[in-house]
Amino acid sequence: MRAGQAYASNIAEKDYVAYLFTYFHGNSVEQEQICFAVSLDGYHYRALNNDRPVIDSKEISETGGVRDPHILRAQDGETFYMVVTDMTSSKGWDSNRGMVLLKSKDLVNWTSSAINIQKKYPGQEDLKRVWAPQTIYDPHAEKYMIYWSMQHGKGTDIIYYAYANQDFTDLEGTPKQLFFPKNGKSCIDGDIIYKNGIFHMFYKTEGHGNGIRKAMTDNLTAGCWIEQPDYKQQTRHAVEGSSVFKLTNQEKYILLYDVYGRGEYQFCESVDLDNFKVIDHEISMDFKPRHGSVIPITKKELEAITGKWGIPEGLEMPATKNPVLTGYYADPDVLYSEKTGKYYIYPTSDGFPGWGGYYFKTFSSDDLREWRDEGVILDLKDVSWADSNAWAPCIIEKKIGRDKYKYYYYFSGGRDGEPKKIGVAVADHPTGPFIDSGKPLIDFKPEGVSGGQEIDPDLFFDPVSKKHYIYWGNGYMAGAELQKEMVSIKRGTVKKMTPDRTFREAINVFYRNGLYYFLWSEDDTGSPNYKVRYATAKSPLGPLNIPTNNIVIMKDEARNIYGTGHNSVLQIPGKDEWYIVYHRINNYSLNDGPGYHREVCIDKMEFNEDGSIQQVTPSL
Repeated sequence: MRAGQAYASNIAEKDYVAYLFTYFHGNSVEQEQICFAVSLDGYHYRALNNDRPVIDSKEISETGGVRDPHILRAQDGETFYMVVTDMTSSKGWDSNRGMVLLKSKDLVNWTSSAINIQKKYPGQEDLKRVWAPQTIYDPHAEKYMIYWSMQHGKGTDIIYYAYANQDFTDLEGTPKQLFFPKNGKSCIDGDIIYKNGIFHMFYKTEGHGNGIRKAMTDNLTAGCWIEQPDYKQQTRHAVEGSSVFKLTNQEKYILLYDVYGRGEYQFCESVDLDNFKVIDHEISMDFKPRHGSVIPITKKELEAITGKWGIPEGLEMPATKNPVLTGYYADPDVLYSEKTGKYYIYPTSDGFPGWGGYYFKTFSSDDLREWRDEGVILDLKDVSWADSNAWAPCIIEKKIGRDKYKYYYYFSGGRDGEPKKIGVAVADHPTGPFIDSGKPLIDFKPEGVSGGQEIDPDLFFDPVSKKHYIYWGNGYMAGAELQKEMVSIKRGTVKKMTPDRTFREAINVFYRNGLYYFLWSEDDTGSPNYKVRYATAKSPLGPLNIPTNNIVIMKDEARNIYGTGHNSVLQIPGKDEWYIVYHRINNYSLNDGPGYHREVCIDKMEFNEDGSIQQVTPSL
């Protein structure tokens, strides 16, 4: 992995479909347990498991009860951390000495560790209480910070911190003071959210003042906080346990807090984390929570928790829809593997400014609906002639013996200031690892071509001649026959094939009922008008016949679908059943850079009796 870089998160904001609310119920031992609720929009919540606990407090705590659950998604996008107060209030508000750390990969199965501060650290004889732990990732330390409030003797309540160990089972080092309020008075229930380089901490003034205030810093452990003088709650009643979360795909934040004296929760909305307005009239819950927290979750995660604890009455589960891959990906090439009996998508890894991605992944599926991330299959750090612009791959499976296959993976790449080139890597399995051949396959322009780029390869096996062909080009289209070893081309067969002025890039070729179909993309990949057109031919190298109405797929403004292009085509083995696999521009990112936030989609493609392609209506 390159210095200062990591592979992009598997989860993009647009992939969140719901919210998970963690909470507890009240002050009896039976009520001091972790419960879950879900919402599809952040406003209307329904309890899971009929509002009963999802974890038994007696199995995870020293006291037999837990309170104040705070949940966090880890940086890997796949792990969840939850911390809770280890406490039963029936023993007194100054009776507890610790917390519980929990960890999960699926939100269903949790491991836990109880930490007693008084037992773990010396000099804690006068410790009275340990309240409301929370977790946040500290980018300066590159560790997970757990912070909570403690009171010793007759002193004030102070918010402390320590870092979790790598396994999230214990604390490292000695707790240190995190927040230093200028008045030196008590504060509890810290809740930190990160926005635009600043950590915003909401906290409750304890024993003075009247509620929730906010302080800000750009370094969690520097001890330098800017305090705002106003109170953020929008009620005159006593409050505690604030929590802030961002609404997905919106520049809005929700502040919720426990109006504990009235047995109510209040929700407020903000666009700047400074000014809040009450939105209680927009909120509904079929349960009464105490001090909890909210995070966004994906469809897969929603299905996991509802699969375990049931779908709440009144919750309409989101339907399976496009995009089919979680995260930002583009330029998909699709393969059905005879070796494994599975489908694979090979995309460009997107989300990089300047299309500067440097690695390739693949995704597998048994049914074209559920896709598994198989990880990175080729990193340009292992390619001698390119280090960025890892674009538009394609792949072909070639049988080389009884039950033996080779996989030839063609891709675009380059170096800063140098022309783009096309290379080839080889593997024995659809998921790699792929080994680069050591040199570019195509680093030249065909005769008669002066502009454009050598990108966007497409591989085609001709079932008639049994030969393999490669196509490529940006601004022009070229085709050539491959040598039998698949890692070089027959230079004498190179042919310029640009169909017409609509051609931009992304050629894709397939064969059906005696016709060769040539699909390409028009306009720029960052344009909302990016679309797919086609031509047909009687041979793999043309000449091309362009139908009058030759649009295969294009934007649908009425449903906010834009930039549908750079496709591949899949035939279901043994059937005249066809699908187009393409990318579109994420609707929420339409104006956020020229096409850096693209997402992969699949739709059925059908033909008329004369072999012409019916225009595809892109689905949501």
